[in-house]
Amino acid sequence: MGRLSGKVAFISGGARGQGAAEALLFAKEGAKVIIGDILDIEGEGIVEAINNKGGEARYVHLDVTSKDDWESSAQEIDKNFGQLHILVNNAGITLRRTVEETTVEEWDKVNEINSKGVFLGLKYSIPLMVRSGGGSIINISSIAGLIGMGNIAAYSASKGAVRLLTKSTAVQYGEKGIRCNSIHPGVIETDMTKESMSDELKRQSVLDATPLGSLGTVNDIAMAALYLASDESRYVTGTELVVDGGFTAK
Repeated sequence: MGRLSGKVAFISGGARGQGAAEALLFAKEGAKVIIGDILDIEGEGIVEAINNKGGEARYVHLDVTSKDDWESSAQEIDKNFGQLHILVNNAGITLRRTVEETTVEEWDKVNEINSKGVFLGLKYSIPLMVRSGGGSIINISSIAGLIGMGNIAAYSASKGAVRLLTKSTAVQYGEKGIRCNSIHPGVIETDMTKESMSDELKRQSVLDATPLGSLGTVNDIAMAALYLASDESRYVTGTELVVDGGFTAK
């Protein structure tokens, strides 16, 4: 028996990076997985990989800023599975700008995707979870949602919002059997961080500031999400799971 056997999981931004790693791992552990993303070809590829290995997965097109897309995704889950036990609000973007450098349009875009996208995921998934008897919500935040960091003003604001929305959700829906926690990755090697980590001096400065002396991988985040999705974390809600190699410990 897998750690997620009998559970239905929805993962936003599941077509690549951390989301794809979560989808593959959750399916391996027995979950039926639905991936939502705007990257249709990549998303269908992950679904095909899961199904070819004997798992069960589906893909839905999802722009996380669209309430209509979230509503139709929830309807698709209800029609095909009739229940939902796990939600991973994973989709997000980054932007390296100071407050002064950030345009109003950039601020709005980052917060629409990273913050509003999580809100809409909660709004349209929680009713399914309530009808399913409860579940686990995992919101992907960042260490930038915990500490002050330079040159990422809009990103920090959006991830800080995710952290406190997570706590608010945990308080509101605990009585419904719904847990809600946030994961706070440090610097993880993904397509999103490739550009900033291509500078060797920048990369070395991050490594020097990380007690474990290495960058994280998408599988490090997927394993953390697996713990929070499983019944092993049944008494864990409203808290932060920091996966940063010790970066914020100093």
